[in-house]
Amino acid sequence: MNGKHAWIMFFLLLPIYHVSGNGDIYKEGWIDFNKNGIKDVYEDPAQQVEVRVKDLLQQMNLDEKTCQLATLYGSGRVLADKMPSENWKQKVWKDGIANIDEQANGLGTFASELSFPYAVSVKNRHEIQKWFVEETRLGIPVDFTNEGIRGLCHDRATMFPAQCGQGSTWNRELIREIARVTAEEANALGYTNIYSPILDVARDPRWGRVVECYGEDPYLVGELGKQMIEGLQEHGVVSTPKHFAVYSIPVGGRDEGTRTDPHVAPREMMTIFLEPFRKAFSEAAAMGVMSSYNDYDGIPVSGSHYFLTEILREQWGFDGYVVSDSEAIEFLYSKHRVATDLPDAAAQVVNAGLNVRTAFSSPENYILPLRKAIADGKISMETLDLRVADVLRVKFRLGLFDNPYRGDTISAERNVHSKEHQAISKQAALESIVLLKNEGNLLPLSKGLKKVAVIGPNAHEKTDLICRYGPANAPIKTVYEGIKEKLVHATVKYAKGADIIDSHFPESELYYVPLDEKEQSMIDEAVALASESDVSILVLGGNEKTVREEYSRSDLDLCGRQEELLRAVCAVGKPVVLVLLDGRAATINWAEKYVPAIVHGWFPGEFTGDAIASVLFGEYNPGGKLPVTFPKSVGQIPYAFPFKPAADSKGKVRVDGALYPFGYGLSYTTFAYNDLKIDHDTINMHDSITLRCVVKNTGNLAGDEIVQLYLRDEVSSVITYDRVLRGFERIHLKPGEEKLVEFVLTPQDMELYNQENHFVVEPGDFSVMIGSSSADIRLTKNFYVCPE
Repeated sequence: MNGKHAWIMFFLLLPIYHVSGNGDIYKEGWIDFNKNGIKDVYEDPAQQVEVRVKDLLQQMNLDEKTCQLATLYGSGRVLADKMPSENWKQKVWKDGIANIDEQANGLGTFASELSFPYAVSVKNRHEIQKWFVEETRLGIPVDFTNEGIRGLCHDRATMFPAQCGQGSTWNRELIREIARVTAEEANALGYTNIYSPILDVARDPRWGRVVECYGEDPYLVGELGKQMIEGLQEHGVVSTPKHFAVYSIPVGGRDEGTRTDPHVAPREMMTIFLEPFRKAFSEAAAMGVMSSYNDYDGIPVSGSHYFLTEILREQWGFDGYVVSDSEAIEFLYSKHRVATDLPDAAAQVVNAGLNVRTAFSSPENYILPLRKAIADGKISMETLDLRVADVLRVKFRLGLFDNPYRGDTISAERNVHSKEHQAISKQAALESIVLLKNEGNLLPLSKGLKKVAVIGPNAHEKTDLICRYGPANAPIKTVYEGIKEKLVHATVKYAKGADIIDSHFPESELYYVPLDEKEQSMIDEAVALASESDVSILVLGGNEKTVREEYSRSDLDLCGRQEELLRAVCAVGKPVVLVLLDGRAATINWAEKYVPAIVHGWFPGEFTGDAIASVLFGEYNPGGKLPVTFPKSVGQIPYAFPFKPAADSKGKVRVDGALYPFGYGLSYTTFAYNDLKIDHDTINMHDSITLRCVVKNTGNLAGDEIVQLYLRDEVSSVITYDRVLRGFERIHLKPGEEKLVEFVLTPQDMELYNQENHFVVEPGDFSVMIGSSSADIRLTKNFYVCPE
């Protein structure tokens, strides 16, 4: 077995489990999937994966092969979260299916009696798997897929911060723990393939899906994504990162329909947008990938041989299966208009390298046109076999042909949303919080306060402070509830003050609309509460009505009447703390100038109230850093790190500089950087180099610092970025404590994409910069790379 997939051995050690029914096929140590009474090669766990794939492929007919190239959708849509029935024998999936997506996960409008209690959900997937194993001719098991970018996408699973908040932790170990929890809950419930992580590099904060991304920098995204992939797969589920490729930079940040026409040059594409995916496959060996809706230079990615075969398979060595985003194949003819009909679209994507079509409609809507394309000679049998083999290979590596029945009722009830998993969720929420401003050390607040006002549309919000593609129905504690629990001897009162959006939104971003009577009354109530309180904590920002898939913005100011609310409360003259809960950067210029303390919490998850209250009242010292740049104006976009050397207006006729730079974040304590040492001043082009520095906590409180290493190629054959992130470590220091922090720069860290379109290390001078953010460099050193 391929060593990079050795984690699959975990499942080969499990006893074969089956539900009641046709027990004749369940033998000692193997399963007679084709019911012929003989242990075929593909049924023999002792055989190599590729040998088993070849044997099964030779036994499959055309109908069975094409069924392995489509998704059967659950979640209240095609299967409608039902149990198998007699009429399944008349359905197209009587010959099998590649995967079943989101079956009985019980989310949103698709609440299901089969999602909870957990034991019921496990039994549902077992019954479905039993049908495919026992009732189809070859018994090919189903791959049960699900989403999981902030915890498993299942009713009452453990909820973690949105992926943008995970990015602000800059903590590799924590992301791996989130992956472990997600995988353990998936295993317990019987899911085998998780559509996570999202590796899109979020370069435009107007885009609605920035909330789902780790950040704007390819190194940060790639490093955290690698931890998620390895953490999922080492615990026995497939990781299917998405959305491949160049998806996260639609023109104008607009996000709807096909998300077309990213204006990205080839060199930027390779160094910025593809780099996290390169790590996913070349280093982390992800076994799945989802292709994106968009085109690149006029070619839809889902139908691009260049992306799906030349880059993905030939350059990076990917040998798993590619699943389309929902209806991306149909878009080739319905929106992109590069195919005449669905058989033509099917031929294009299969020949390009796509394996499995996903859509919310019945799989026969694709399988039948796919069969027509094959009959018309548009897809060769050789190509078809290659695509089917990829799907089978993943199923064999998963161990589905050795133990197709994953999850058990006892494990599900014990593990899903356990106390241990909840503790990791709470820690993630704490580590994601970023302190943006703390004038006069207003924070942390005293627990001796007598009267506290908690104001704002996000202060007592329970349902909309999440993003998609993760758990729902978890017991979220609000900021108001968290503060009220923290201050048991104080009077803590709440006023909403404003809605997230006004009735004229988004047109109200273009022109001023006077407040109506209700809006004025809400602000007046908040001002009255602020006037009688010792301090006002305003909890503003966005929610699922302003930032999510297909919810892109044309402005980055606070939505609705929130700015008016903020100014009115500040005018009272009492201390004010602004807490932002949002999924994107915001142009909060007035707040930065006039509000003394500002905290950004992203969407922290089920422990929102606990985490924010702990930070505000000093039980936890915030240590998160921004994974994105906060511009001062939407007119500065594109404005994301890393930057190339560019014109500097110096503020003559336009706004210049960031409101908050990439990597920025304050603390309740202070840190000193000293004694940068480099093991060699001169190295060869194929050598790595080690750097060490000492970081000391010079304040009075324990705290976390995220030490960041940036690199600059001083002279190069092509224009490179002013500085690039090439290392980071989150460390915890007690007052007066110091730690030695070590970084290793590899040749790959020094590469550029040259004029011949190759990644190479060029000889010359390199500058190393270590600091607290991309704009706060504390230590510098140079080294020289010798020519060969």
